[in-house]
Amino acid sequence: MSDANTLDPQQLRLWLQGAAKRDAVAFRSLYDATSAKLFGFALRILIKRELAEEVLQESFVAIWNNAGTYQSHLAAPMTWMTTIVRNKAFDLLRRSDVTTEIDGEQFDSEVINALQDPAATPIEALQMSRDAKALAYCMSALEGLHRQVLGLAFFHDLSHSEVAQQMALPIGTVKTWIRRSLDKLKTCLAKGERA
Repeated sequence: MSDANTLDPQQLRLWLQGAAKRDAVAFRSLYDATSAKLFGFALRILIKRELAEEVLQESFVAIWNNAGTYQSHLAAPMTWMTTIVRNKAFDLLRRSDVTTEIDGEQFDSEVINALQDPAATPIEALQMSRDAKALAYCMSALEGLHRQVLGLAFFHDLSHSEVAQQMALPIGTVKTWIRRSLDKLKTCLAKGERA
């Protein structure tokens, strides 16, 4: 198993190309090198270990089936695979009654960690880190329930009605809170850019 910070994007690309040609050895190497990091990412979203394991398995099936569609000029290999894991995790949240709560401090560090791409150049990593810190700071300034509603809508990709149902709130309240929270985020982020 490889340390996520030492993953070589070029090697990952080669393994993905092998997987696209149905090379089981290349796919196994890809799995061994990336599964721990991708599992950790799924676990941050889903909290429950068994759900993260399910999503990891579904994600690697999707990676195997779609390796031929990977385009290196559009995304780094880990970014591409992390997006698959994220989408599978959100699909699981949508089709289940899993309740998730966004904790401000945990959210701050997890957003920053999730955006760290080992393939990013130092300048790109610095910019992503700044953007993530600014977003985390502005999110933490929101009232708890408003932050949770916004997080469910955007970070867990739930519709307004799904958020209302999960939070046991009227849909009008959810829409109002999301609109107001987005306005507050926009103002907060704009202040950060000027600072």
